[in-house]
Amino acid sequence: MPLTLVRGFLTGIISGTTLCAFVVGIVIEYVPLTITGVGLPIVYGILLHLAGAPRRAREAKIVPVVALAKIESLRAGGTETGDIPVDFVFTVAPEGMATFRLKVAHHINLVDIPNYRTGDVLVIRYPPDRPWKAEVVDRPPPSWEHRAAEATIDSAPESSLVQEPPEGCGFSALAVLGFLLGAGLVLFLFRAELFAPEAPARAEETQSGVTTSTSGSATVDVDRSLLGEGELRRAIDSLAQATDVSQVITVVVEDRRLTVVFAPSGAQVPRFDLRALEVDRVPALVRRAKATIEVGEPQTWQVTTVPFGTAVSTRVIVTGPDGSGSLADGG
Repeated sequence: MPLTLVRGFLTGIISGTTLCAFVVGIVIEYVPLTITGVGLPIVYGILLHLAGAPRRAREAKIVPVVALAKIESLRAGGTETGDIPVDFVFTVAPEGMATFRLKVAHHINLVDIPNYRTGDVLVIRYPPDRPWKAEVVDRPPPSWEHRAAEATIDSAPESSLVQEPPEGCGFSALAVLGFLLGAGLVLFLFRAELFAPEAPARAEETQSGVTTSTSGSATVDVDRSLLGEGELRRAIDSLAQATDVSQVITVVVEDRRLTVVFAPSGAQVPRFDLRALEVDRVPALVRRAKATIEVGEPQTWQVTTVPFGTAVSTRVIVTGPDGSGSLADGG
């Protein structure tokens, strides 16, 4: 049915997104993505349960069919203590209808298993449109107990076994397609962080050189994106070891370059300490700018921070095939 196919497709998407988000989140060390991978199936399960509430309410109003059933075979499984699941194969004899075979799982206490023997007649009930959901009536009314004790039921042929209809090839195909689409979406969104090249040594991961010019500026070039966890802080610390970073008037952060402009000696201009920069806000600001500024597929970005009174002002500029745009953060 169409709803079944839609459910299969959505289940595939959730499964692919969940698995890929969890793995990618661990690989790139991005905790929110890992949490999303864990929480997404929980949310989906709750929504699926709520969506099925009207159907379950309709099914609850259907009067079940009560019928006699002869045990054709039974097989116990599960644990060896307490109640265990027993698979029964019955010949069901509903009133006014042809007999048929049905497989029912029923939990029985170990001490009561000898009371169930092949050929015995029990009372079962099941929804008229879904007989595969039948259950054994443990304590039937006295009238049904009397009928079961006196009934003789001929075995139905094995070919009459009624089973739940399979989901079908369409369900499986859409589930697989949804799985691939969900996984592909996560890989596409985090392709830059996931497939970024790694430097051969730790020292080369944080910086490849610090250059200070006589004009009052300094540059740190790195071998991996400054949006990575802790990368911008390491770049600032490496610059602070080479020069005084307490008198900064402008900071420009690009993907793999940090540029700083220092205040001229004796000039009365606003300045700030580079080590006080809230570096944890920069990656989130860049991601928000890429998601909200419509410039096509963003190709380059630049974050500029300047002092503004007693605070600092940060602006990110994103450039793409459709132009450029900016997003400000008061900081």
